[in-house]
Amino acid sequence: MTLPPTIRWRKSSYSNGMGGECLEVASLLGDIAVRDSKVISGPWITVGTGAWESFVAAVRKGNPTRATPP
Repeated sequence: MTLPPTIRWRKSSYSNGMGGECLEVASLLGDIAVRDSKVISGPWITVGTGAWESFVAAVRKGNPTRATPP
């Protein structure tokens, strides 16, 4: 899959510009693309929106190891 050239990446709100471990996400049709913010031309993955929402909810609860797809 090739990402469209007009894709709009959003950096994590936890990114502080100090070289920390950060990620960027972008909305696609029915999916979320995720990449390392320090490697802009590097690899990326896509996950379904349901799986992404489940993961984000688990992280917000402080339990990322329990994030499972719906």
